[in-house]
Amino acid sequence: MNQDTTSMRAVYGRHENRYLELVRRFPLRPLRTDADLDAAVAVIDELIDRADLAAPEQDYLDVLSDLVEAYEDATIPMAPVGEVELLRFLIESKGVTQAQVAGGAGLAVSTVSELLSGKRKLNRGQIGKLARYFKVSPGAFAFPG
Repeated sequence: MNQDTTSMRAVYGRHENRYLELVRRFPLRPLRTDADLDAAVAVIDELIDRADLAAPEQDYLDVLSDLVEAYEDATIPMAPVGEVELLRFLIESKGVTQAQVAGGAGLAVSTVSELLSGKRKLNRGQIGKLARYFKVSPGAFAFPG
């Protein structure tokens, strides 16, 4: 492989300086402290508030977001969420009623009601329908135990 094809200029062309400015301001390296996390989030917020990012800025944002996710995964414990809590959260987030969920997902209203009351557990078919309706991955409904 020729070195020119892997150089910054070959990858980013005239926008190379935008990437280098971001790296100088906040180097891409593992986050080790909450202060690192706060600084990274501030940079991310600034970048996502911009209307148009050049390719090098978008690449930088993608990598920095991965670093934030890795730090949070390692340091912030996430308790598993049960199917009732998840379904309630999705309904509230979308601002819909049980009847709207039932109609939109192709389920009986009584089924949605029984799921929310804990009288019924989700089956694969219901998971697929709810995932499509709420536009989430079916894996979101993978519960422990």
